[in-house]
Amino acid sequence: MSAEHHSPGDARAEWKAAARKQKQRKERFQASSVEVAPLYDADDLRDLDTANSVGYPACYPFTRGIQATMYRGRLWTMRQYAGFGTAEQTNRRFRYLLGQGQTGLSVAFDLPTQMGYDSDAPEAAGEVGKVGVAIDTLADMESLFREIPLDQVSTSMTINSPAAVLLLMYQALAEQQGVAPADLKGTIQNDVLKEYEARGTFIFPPEPSLRLTTDIFEYCKAHLPRWNTISISGYHIREAGSTAVQEVAFTLANGMTYVQAAIDRGLGVDEFAPRLSFFFNAHNHLLEEVAKFRAARRLWAEIMRERFRARSPKSWLLRFHTQTAGCTLTAQQPENNAVRVAYQALAAVLGGTQSLHTNSRDEAICLPSESSVLLALRTQQILAEETGITDTIDPLGGSYAIESLTAELAARARELIERIESLGGVLKAIETGFIQHEIHRSAYRYQRAVDEQETIVVGVNRNVLDEEVPEPEFRLDPELERRQAARLAAVRNERDGAAAAAALDRLMQAARAGENLMEPLHACVTRYVSVGEICGRLREIYGAYRDPGFL
Repeated sequence: MSAEHHSPGDARAEWKAAARKQKQRKERFQASSVEVAPLYDADDLRDLDTANSVGYPACYPFTRGIQATMYRGRLWTMRQYAGFGTAEQTNRRFRYLLGQGQTGLSVAFDLPTQMGYDSDAPEAAGEVGKVGVAIDTLADMESLFREIPLDQVSTSMTINSPAAVLLLMYQALAEQQGVAPADLKGTIQNDVLKEYEARGTFIFPPEPSLRLTTDIFEYCKAHLPRWNTISISGYHIREAGSTAVQEVAFTLANGMTYVQAAIDRGLGVDEFAPRLSFFFNAHNHLLEEVAKFRAARRLWAEIMRERFRARSPKSWLLRFHTQTAGCTLTAQQPENNAVRVAYQALAAVLGGTQSLHTNSRDEAICLPSESSVLLALRTQQILAEETGITDTIDPLGGSYAIESLTAELAARARELIERIESLGGVLKAIETGFIQHEIHRSAYRYQRAVDEQETIVVGVNRNVLDEEVPEPEFRLDPELERRQAARLAAVRNERDGAAAAAALDRLMQAARAGENLMEPLHACVTRYVSVGEICGRLREIYGAYRDPGFL
């Protein structure tokens, strides 16, 4: 039969016959969530209502993007995550990155700050300034943003349990600079639910933590209208070992819990939903990752319009930041990490992210050096300016493979969300360990696949070199912890002790009465009360959460 007389069915049958005769490299080609078919064509999209489920950019359900012109109109924000040591050290890194063309700041806090301890607390020993910057009081925040005008930058802060305290320090600093709170732009992560599920930097039990999150929603509506009140994070869920489907499902289920809590507080959905934002991981399987981002946008639009009856299209938008996958970085052959990061960043941009952090090649060995941070930033700039992928909107849209995978990931994530709801919702799923168990099982399956070489990691279980792990390029000053504790002691000596004590007493009264805590917290931070003092007093009211250890 001549080629011009082939029907699509005949051609497909001919291809299948030819494919059966040829050997494949392996029996199954598996992404994290789905098995990838050898070929996708129009038959795979037969049951997909493309007009309504794919549509156009800036149109419901936003599968193809949330802006009408996407990167033709405005590039994503290049927001490199940074923070280490003291506030002064991190300030120098911030100003360096801004000078190199970074377009937004993203603050990493050390573990004591994240856990609500001061740098001189016994619990902080050995961790001060290690994985982020140490912030004890407003004085540290003043040093962190020295010579950085807060009305000219957008700042993201990766802080959760004590999010209200750090946000109010930032507002207080802006007020010192003469910047009105209404003019501040940025994001506070403020996502406590994923801490119980995947990460562990919790302080209080889930219910009072959820109340504090909602306090921030209510406060920002009145005082910081341009601030993104939460960054609902799938990133850490994926870093803990989840699949792409689990990342989407658990993240959106958490988002639904926050929305319902705010509605229960008395807020109208269209009053707060436009300031919600999300944070996703860009992992290795490029096709699955692009489909994941598109599926998440589609599902969130559906949830907000159909379930929560939001009327404003701005409430339907899933706006998200992406970070490349730290868990994929290897100490072996660390130069390979620069390649991994470039492809992961490509997936994020092809998936329509609003802002992006690219990891540094040496992060599996040490805190990133200045040269590796610059290379990571240049990776984004080359993507934006040299590859041409920003010239057209959703360039992979309409691909048989991408549209089929988008539909499959959306369907599987929807099923998992429904499973969580059948268990009684996210809080019940955390209490019973369902979400934690699901993540742990996926992490175990992945590690077993690596160990058995079903999943290849170049330089680790294939293409291995006989090499020593490189020496860290960047080292922290061993005197850091002592100096930070001395700085905190000096602040305590210089502040108005009576005013600080009175502010803490007022905070305790408000917490006991179930009031919104933002105004009492603002009074505390402006009187240089420390993170540890505030969180310590609130532990007396709310208690401290202990991980039940689901395994």
